[in-house]
Amino acid sequence: MKKTILLFSLIFFSSQLTFSQNKDFEKIKDLMTTQSEAWNRGDIDGFMTTYWKSEKLQFIGSKGPTYGWQNTLDNYKKSYPSKEAMGFLSFDIINMDKRSRKVISVVGKWHLRRGADLGDLEGHFLLILKKIKGEWLIVADHSS
Repeated sequence: MKKTILLFSLIFFSSQLTFSQNKDFEKIKDLMTTQSEAWNRGDIDGFMTTYWKSEKLQFIGSKGPTYGWQNTLDNYKKSYPSKEAMGFLSFDIINMDKRSRKVISVVGKWHLRRGADLGDLEGHFLLILKKIKGEWLIVADHSS
């Protein structure tokens, strides 16, 4: 009897973990949809709402590391000065991994479709998201 109760308890606990993980993964997908929708409106400030507004934010791109939310915002605005330069952004998620209750990593591919004058861009990314005050936020972004 004790073994049966233990087995059912393990199955229940496992299903609760899977439900929680799936719920968190859906929130991350929603966050990335928020990002792409803001970007595609030409709204870099809206795009940046998904990042941790902290000097500890880390962004690593083709030009090396940038630290801090404001510095990251400034770099985006410098690199993409117009809606035409921003183009149309889409993401393909390759893998999500729940590292802990409050940390998820996301590996994927980004695509930036722009006019013939500017040319399309694409690359890969690794995002580290942390649950801060109940909200998932990007705390580290390595995009190339």
